[in-house]
Amino acid sequence: MIVTVQQHILQQQSDLFPEARGRFSSLLSGITLATKMIQAKIRRAGLVDILGTAGEVNVQGETQQKLDVFANQALLHCLSPRESVAVLVSEENEQPLTIDRSESGKYVIVFDPLDGSSNIDVNVSVGTIFSIFRRDSPDEPLLKPGYEQVAAGYVVYGSSTIFVYTAGQGVYGFTLDPDVGAFVLSYDRVMMPDSGRYYSVNEANADSFPLAYRSYLARLRQQSYSSRYIGSLVADFHRTLLKGGVFLYPPTRDNPRGKLRLLYEANPLAFLAEQAGGRASNGYGRILDIQPTAIHQRTPLIMGSRHEMDEFDRAMSGSLN
Repeated sequence: MIVTVQQHILQQQSDLFPEARGRFSSLLSGITLATKMIQAKIRRAGLVDILGTAGEVNVQGETQQKLDVFANQALLHCLSPRESVAVLVSEENEQPLTIDRSESGKYVIVFDPLDGSSNIDVNVSVGTIFSIFRRDSPDEPLLKPGYEQVAAGYVVYGSSTIFVYTAGQGVYGFTLDPDVGAFVLSYDRVMMPDSGRYYSVNEANADSFPLAYRSYLARLRQQSYSSRYIGSLVADFHRTLLKGGVFLYPPTRDNPRGKLRLLYEANPLAFLAEQAGGRASNGYGRILDIQPTAIHQRTPLIMGSRHEMDEFDRAMSGSLN
């Protein structure tokens, strides 16, 4: 018999969060519902007026796509009514949305509603990324390091729609079955290979990478690695998770502190990478150890298989032979 994501989450909740009494599974159900709404709209892109820009600029200084706006609204609509939700933090909103539930609201959900949305007009895979923290009282700090995540995941909208998540006990993947309208378990306890044959980076910016990064990439090419870069973070990470290798988004002259967002891009994917046996770094240390100082804080991000990450550490220390 098939195992749906709701069944799996309920089992995880009873094992890991017995005190949650359905609240944890309820908020994850809200996420899966929103992502079904998003994938339905993406599937009809080109047939309805959903492609192109919305004519607005978000807090990141990026031009919003119509699908950005829809995806954000879908997640807010599906999550706001859930009694377990205390705060919602979105890439598309300058400030967190605090929901006045002092007793029942125990979770903070951080999300990128539609990662890679600039690719949607040319039919490239895009995704949704989310991260969940527990907050037992309104007095607790909102910004916490990534190792305090209780769950994280993403959905990649491609040739099939795949939901991947972890609650700290392994990584699981579910494929949306259109015949039954449910995400069905298709990847049980995903483990990233110890090494791979691919590296993923925007080499058009290589001249502005720090020297250690350029040395590392030269070493990979010498070892006959192949370059694979989609330009959609979720899609590039999904390949790295399943096939191994390394993904890099280094600092550059224009973005010396990196460009990816710590809370809703780097942290959730780093959590997944570690749960699958890989590693994630900002170039100086573990991503999950970074104490955030702002909700839209940026960071360099390097993540992948243990072998490639060990080689990266040697490059950063100057000991790469």
